[in-house]
Amino acid sequence: MHTVDVLEEGIQAARALGYQVRHEWLDGSGGGACEFSGGRWLFLDLSQTAAEQLEQVMLVLRDQPQAMRLSLSPVLRRLLTQRVLSPQSKAA
Repeated sequence: MHTVDVLEEGIQAARALGYQVRHEWLDGSGGGACEFSGGRWLFLDLSQTAAEQLEQVMLVLRDQPQAMRLSLSPVLRRLLTQRVLSPQSKAA
């Protein structure tokens, strides 16, 4: 499965969990999730690659236990269950 396909599936999963998804040119700042005005938002930075955007989506989905109850492809499910390394442990 291509990264763009997994990204699209991840975006759909975020929407199913109640997130409004915005694609904005954020000049490399990375975007992320936030809550305001009674809504949950996920901002994806169009200046980033599909893989970098997918990392942002995975951070949101991993933070939502109900994500594993969604109908997900084996690829997305595997990504959700993978252990995430902090930047410090990657350098070690």
